Amino acid sequence: MTTLRAFTCDDLFRFNNINLDPLTETYGIPFYLQYLAHWPEYFIVAEAPGGELMGYIMGKAEGSVAREEWHGHVTALSVAPEFRRLGLAAKLMDLLEEISERKGGFFVDLFVRVSNQVAVNMYKQLGYSVYRTVIEYYSASNGEPDEDAYDMRKALSRDTEKKSIVPLPHPVRPEDIE
Repeated sequence: MTTLRAFTCDDLFRFNNINLDPLTETYGIPFYLQYLAHWPEYFIVAEAPGGELMGYIMGKAEGSVAREEWHGHVTALSVAPEFRRLGLAAKLMDLLEEISERKGGFFVDLFVRVSNQVAVNMYKQLGYSVYRTVIEYYSASNGEPDEDAYDMRKALSRDTEKKSIVPLPHPVRPEDIE
């Protein structure tokens, strides 16, 4: 049976099987440690009965309560290829949404590559919609052009009027994101 538990420092040495995917953003160890220190409740791992890590979600709470922008943010969600299509990503997203609800968030947001249609469609099935396009959000390598991202959002119960998910009419640049 799969176990969902808090991510630990030791997991940083065991999650390469998940991160070795061209669509998974990877970060330096200090970045992961910052999330573990500041938002440990938003950093969850799925573990197989034999101890192998199957997937993880890493997020945070951010924004302004006064401007009704307090929200949960999904920084990374990834499932190892051999454990995909089992509903793990949906379960991890549910947990992050529940935490964001308890913290009084108005919505949950995430960024996803425009070209990653499998992920875009999964997020839409989970109730997310495209709020805006962020031009050249993802840096490219090998001389390829930078790639645009969708900023996708899902309103939580605190946003009774669903104002947080009304799509913006024009794309924005990364420096325009608060």
